[in-house]
Amino acid sequence: MKKIAYMILIILTLVLLAGCKKDKNNDKAITEYEPKITLPPKNNQVEITPIPEETHEGEVRSTLTGLWVAEEIGRKRPYAIQFSNFKTVRNQWGISQGDIVYEAIVEGGITRLLAIGENFSGERIGSVRSSRHYFASIADEYDAIYIHYGKTKYAKSKLSALGIDNLDGETGIGTTVFYRDNNMSAPHNAFASLDGILKGIEKKGYETEHSSDFEAHYSFYEEDTDLTSTTIANKVTVDFSYYTSPYFTYNTEDKLYYRFQFNEEHKDSNTDKQLTFKNIIIQFVKQRPIDKNDYQTIDFEDATGSGYYITNGKKVDITWKKNENNKWMRYYDESGNELTINPGKTYIAMFPNNRVEDIVIDN
Repeated sequence: MKKIAYMILIILTLVLLAGCKKDKNNDKAITEYEPKITLPPKNNQVEITPIPEETHEGEVRSTLTGLWVAEEIGRKRPYAIQFSNFKTVRNQWGISQGDIVYEAIVEGGITRLLAIGENFSGERIGSVRSSRHYFASIADEYDAIYIHYGKTKYAKSKLSALGIDNLDGETGIGTTVFYRDNNMSAPHNAFASLDGILKGIEKKGYETEHSSDFEAHYSFYEEDTDLTSTTIANKVTVDFSYYTSPYFTYNTEDKLYYRFQFNEEHKDSNTDKQLTFKNIIIQFVKQRPIDKNDYQTIDFEDATGSGYYITNGKKVDITWKKNENNKWMRYYDESGNELTINPGKTYIAMFPNNRVEDIVIDN
């Protein structure tokens, strides 16, 4: 019995000793416990590099393309150069430098091209051909300096009436701005150079920058934007005439339209690269012969019409309004709002409104 009593005593002593130990945390609320944070070793820490904020210091958005360009380029008046599109000079020199390229029928079903650009360069730009009065009117919309070699009597009247600054190869300024390539047949062998253009502008005393009240011709999306239209436009054929029927194919990789004419790629002979465009505008116009020589005219003085806007493989219907005396032309979407287009180069076909069916859009 003594042995049992001794063992019980030992057990009770051990219990009392355990109860006397103080719990270091027994006087803290659970919410006061501080979690232990284990930081990784310094050499294992992940360094986060901040994304630099995009800045465009010294740049402005081009009024022709909506892209960022240097201020000295974006603020100057563009050049509107009248290119031949005769078959023998079908891959023109320097035409890819045009930010906007217009095409319209002249006499005989042949088309002529007007390339409007703010950064032409080089010693061989052409071949340059004579003015037509509706091209002069288009150049005036952009406050451009119009460059051409010769003119019809209708163009002469239009240039005078609108007061368009121009460099004409058939005037005293001609040999300053232009030269002939004697290895080619006239009249398709006249070429301009940037140096000649600059000297011609200096001699004429033309202003080289836009005035402070100049209004941009287009509204641009800030970023590339797809149309919500369900009308697919992967190939666009502009069937001007038996002589020329250019078409464009859409490339889904770079989202550009590639131009073909005379059943081959349309290239710039200076670069050997095919012409590409981000935007295509088909502007239906009232066009008709004006005399027995089949010279054409387009109603532009105070006119309206319809058309198509095509980009990123889609097409939408649009309308347009032009007031020639105010140097004003605008496009509108189906809701009547001013059309917004994608940044990039634009091709515009001035196409007869009585031949809408000759614009073929394939998917």
